Amino acid sequence: MDAVIFSGAALEEQWPRLWPMLAIIGLRAVAVWTAEAAALAAAGRVKQAVRSELMERLLALGPVALAGERTGELSALLVDGVEALEAYCARFLPAMATATLVPLAVLAAVLPLDRLSALVLALTAPLIPLFMVLIGRGAERLNQRQWAKLARLSAHFLEVVQGLTVLKLFNASRREADVIARVSEEYRLVTMSVLRVAFLSALALEFFATLGVALVAVLVGFRLLWGDLAFGRGLFVLLLAPEFYLPLRSLGAHYHARMDAIGAAGRMVGLLSRALPAPGMSAAAGPGDGAPSLRFDDVHLTYADGRKGLDGADFTLRARSVTALVGPSGAGKSSVVNILLGFVPPTAGAVLVDGRPLVEMDRDAWRRRIAWVPQRPHLFRGTIADNIRLGAPEADDRAVEQAARLTGADAFIGRLPAGYGHAIGEGGGGLSGGQARLIALTRAALRDAQMLILDEPTASLDRGEELRVGEAVRRLALGRTVLVVAHRLETVRSAGVILLLDGGRVAERGGHEELMRADGLYAALVRSGGALMPAAGG
Repeated sequence: MDAVIFSGAALEEQWPRLWPMLAIIGLRAVAVWTAEAAALAAAGRVKQAVRSELMERLLALGPVALAGERTGELSALLVDGVEALEAYCARFLPAMATATLVPLAVLAAVLPLDRLSALVLALTAPLIPLFMVLIGRGAERLNQRQWAKLARLSAHFLEVVQGLTVLKLFNASRREADVIARVSEEYRLVTMSVLRVAFLSALALEFFATLGVALVAVLVGFRLLWGDLAFGRGLFVLLLAPEFYLPLRSLGAHYHARMDAIGAAGRMVGLLSRALPAPGMSAAAGPGDGAPSLRFDDVHLTYADGRKGLDGADFTLRARSVTALVGPSGAGKSSVVNILLGFVPPTAGAVLVDGRPLVEMDRDAWRRRIAWVPQRPHLFRGTIADNIRLGAPEADDRAVEQAARLTGADAFIGRLPAGYGHAIGEGGGGLSGGQARLIALTRAALRDAQMLILDEPTASLDRGEELRVGEAVRRLALGRTVLVVAHRLETVRSAGVILLLDGGRVAERGGHEELMRADGLYAALVRSGGALMPAAGG
């Protein structure tokens, strides 16, 4: 081969042998591009699958199991945490496969031509992954700290933004800005520590790769000088030596992607490995139709942290009637709602729906019969019609308008410039408290559920808005079974039955006048100022 290529022939005579090299270079570029595109597509599918699984797990856990979690931290996990997997899947994993296969293939090609160079390659190659692992151990701890700082910063920042109005009212915004600045500086320092280790590791890996190529070049050069190695073989070995180390260098360059992914994946694994609440309701049978009658028969509920929610609650919610649930904070009102919504099953006792145990009903079918309006209903950024349709996504414009007329929300919606197409901000920005509550009630009306669960629908409203919302509740309650978790005296006066919870069980029951004559805890709460309990409930 040497005699043919280097026999003094003219360059024009060598072009037929060089043209295939251009084709090979082009094919290599296409292969690299194809591999990159395939890796990115695979990483996108992985991110979508992981994010979907995380969302499904959050929905399956429910608000009771997630009560101790911070919204900002979960948001960071679903966004930044999942995004950290992209570089791991699209860069590190392909680099690991290439670093395993390509050096072996190069070594197999060099070994028959030059055993000494093959020995040098085989001895120096393990130094790169060895130092990569040694340096990576310290870097993983730094990455875990970095992710913890990011989660804390995200959670705190979201909470500050959500409470910005309150902070401004109490002139505390500057103090919180200083806190965010301090946490951000801590995150910056941790991030710089991670980058410092990453850069040092890249430098060390580049050094060993360059040293390996230099050793091969020196040995080949001396043997060419001494005449112990043919020029063609030596050139072939020199051309392959950088290709031997290139996948290992690439693996080291992308090793920080693995560390970032591990930092985020630790939190994901913890969330995905959390035990789901007991099924509570099976698919053995679906609930019936019409307004249901419910019976709590000696129901006990103990939460995972040992806190007792209900302790022998025993009462009935009559069909097509309004029942008010009152009591001091921590009395068990939220526990009743959590059981009815299927967020948590009772620890002991039974909840009967028209005489059938709730645990024997299909969870989704039962929830379709319920419309729940929390004390602070959330409205999303979008149009008023879009927010109303959350109760029934397939509803047409006519159904939306009919639901608004039922609750009386059409009165203020008709005065808006764009009517039902009027855009509102996140959390109902641009609407008053009473208007936002009417939108939530309209959402429940559109759902056309047989049972309503209302958590103080008139809380934090002025007198005019309170009257309008109260009238909407009365119209919406006709023909339905309604449970109102009441915080204010005005809300319970019109209820057919008032249940006063205390210590997880029913302490008093009856109408307003009857309970006032009994002069018990209910009367004491009313005389204390008209507020039956703190707004947070219990």
